[in-house]
Amino acid sequence: KEGFGLSLTFFFSVMYKSLIRPLLFKLDPERAHHFTFNYLKWIHRLPGVPALIRAIYQVEHPALHREVFGLHFKNPVGLAAGLDKDAKLYKELSNMGFGFIEIGTITPKPQSGNPPKRLFRLIEDQAIINRMGFNNEGVAAAVERLKKNTNVLIGGNIGKNKIAPNEQAVDDYMACFEALFNYVDYFVVNVSSPNTPNLRTLQEKEPLKALLTTLQTANNQKAKQKPILLKIAPDLTDDQLLDIIEIVQQTHIAGVIATNTTITREHLISANQQETGGLSGKPLKQRSTEVIRFLHQKSGGTFPIIGVGGIFSEEDALEKLAAGASLIQLYTGFIYEGAGLIKRINKALINNANC
Repeated sequence: KEGFGLSLTFFFSVMYKSLIRPLLFKLDPERAHHFTFNYLKWIHRLPGVPALIRAIYQVEHPALHREVFGLHFKNPVGLAAGLDKDAKLYKELSNMGFGFIEIGTITPKPQSGNPPKRLFRLIEDQAIINRMGFNNEGVAAAVERLKKNTNVLIGGNIGKNKIAPNEQAVDDYMACFEALFNYVDYFVVNVSSPNTPNLRTLQEKEPLKALLTTLQTANNQKAKQKPILLKIAPDLTDDQLLDIIEIVQQTHIAGVIATNTTITREHLISANQQETGGLSGKPLKQRSTEVIRFLHQKSGGTFPIIGVGGIFSEEDALEKLAAGASLIQLYTGFIYEGAGLIKRINKALINNANC
C-alpha cells in the first residue's frame, strides 16, 4: 500500500512539473492562481476525490508530530500566508498533506490591493516578486468561511488597511484579532510586507513593542489565550534582530516567523528582476536560514521559530530545522515543485528520525 502511494505521488509530481506547471506558467501569474483555486474547488466536489488526494499526499507517523506554543501539529510542514488569503481553500490544501494552513494577510475592511500587474515569476531564479498589497475580502468574509472548519489547524495572519495611518494601526490589528479569535489557532502579526506604504516602519522598536503589548494584553484577558507570533523581514540588521529578540521576550508573545519576502535583488538573472515588491523563492533561502540561526542562537532557543523562505527540497527543509526552526512553511517552493514536495519533506523527516 505504501509503495503504491509513493508511486502515485511520483507520477503526479512528474505530471505536475512536465505538464501542468508549464501550462499554468503560460498564463498570467494571478490568472493562473485563480484558475488553480477554482479547479481545486471543483475536483474536490467529485465523489472520492478528496479521499484519493489524501491517500496520495498525506503522511501519518508519530515522528512527524510536534507540540509547539501549546498546539499539536500532525506534521511540521505548513502553508505560508499569501496563497489562501481569504480562507477559501484551506480544507482542500490541507488534503495535500500540510500540517497547518496560514490564511491572510487579513485586514479589517476589504481592499483591492495594488493595481495589476502585481505578480511576477522569475523562472530562471525560481522566484516570485509580488506587490499585491494585502488584497483581501476583509475579516468578516474570512470568519464566515472559517466557521465551517472542523479539523484544519489555522493560523490567522493579520495586517492593517492601506488607508489606516500607522498611528492608528493598532486599531486595525485589534479589530482582526477580536473578529478571528474564535476561528483560528494562532495569530501572526504582519508588519514586514514591503507592499503597504510605511508598514515596515512598524518593525521599529518602540511602535512594534507598543503594538505587540496591546495585542498580548487583550490576549491575556481571554479565558484561553491564543499564540501570537511576529513575522519579520529578512532585511533586518543584526542590531534590529537583537531588538526583535528583546521585544519578543518582553511582550511574552509566542514566537517569530522568519522570514517574509525581501526587497533585495542580489545575484538574480531573470530579465524582470527589477520589478518592485517582495521577492520570495530560492534566492531567499540562505538569508532566511541565517536569520533563523541568529534568532535561535542569540535567544538561547527561548521561543519557537517558524522557518520560511526558499524551501524547494527535503534538504532545504532539514536545513531550516537544523538552524533552529520548530516548524516550516512553504509558498514559492510549493508553486514550483507541487504538492509532492510536502510528502517528500515529511518522508525525509521520518527517515531522519529513524536514523
